[in-house]
Amino acid sequence: MTDRFNTIAGWVLFAGIVALGLSIVSSMYFSADQPERPEQLGYVIEGVEVEGEADAGPALATLLASGSVEAGQATFAKCISCHSIEQGGANGIGPNIYASLGKPIGRVAAGYAYSAALAEKGGDWTYEAMDEWLASPRGFAPGTKMSFAGLSNPEERANVILYLHSNGGGPPFPQPPAEVEEPAAGDAAAGSSPVEQPSPAAAGAMSAQQPTADTAQTNPVGN
Repeated sequence: MTDRFNTIAGWVLFAGIVALGLSIVSSMYFSADQPERPEQLGYVIEGVEVEGEADAGPALATLLASGSVEAGQATFAKCISCHSIEQGGANGIGPNIYASLGKPIGRVAAGYAYSAALAEKGGDWTYEAMDEWLASPRGFAPGTKMSFAGLSNPEERANVILYLHSNGGGPPFPQPPAEVEEPAAGDAAAGSSPVEQPSPAAAGAMSAQQPTADTAQTNPVGN
């Protein structure tokens, strides 16, 4: 009985070793341990935007030209727990941000200990820089102490920038891009040059100069 059990156990063990070896060999042969991403992924679903193809939306200058200071003030209510914006206001968890537009980044409020990420950023608070900062503070200056996640809505950011501008001013606003107007179909047709028609006198003269069939037969070329 013991010999038979040992024989069965031995065959089971041998079969397990063979199966493991075959699995290793097959995975190496078919590169199952290093899957590759196919060049064409499944089915293309119409209407789904591919990353990087999303519409960028209106330019910042356009949003600033059509924005609202009052709407920006309402959005800024999210910030007053950390920032003061009135002239001469005290620094809190965040710095006083009165007249911050156009000033050096990380140098606006005297006496405030800015994070190294912001103090070493360099440049000025342009409208574009402020828009990027409001969209994602940590994306603009990785390592910043500011924990605010940011404003994803471009119109909301433009309104806040207008509210900042109303409290201390800033550089001149950028000019919105000029809109290119397509000519109307009627205008294009009216602008085309009409075909000049010969006058009746000229038409008669041209007809007189053309030989008739009888003349061509009695006066052949070469005579």
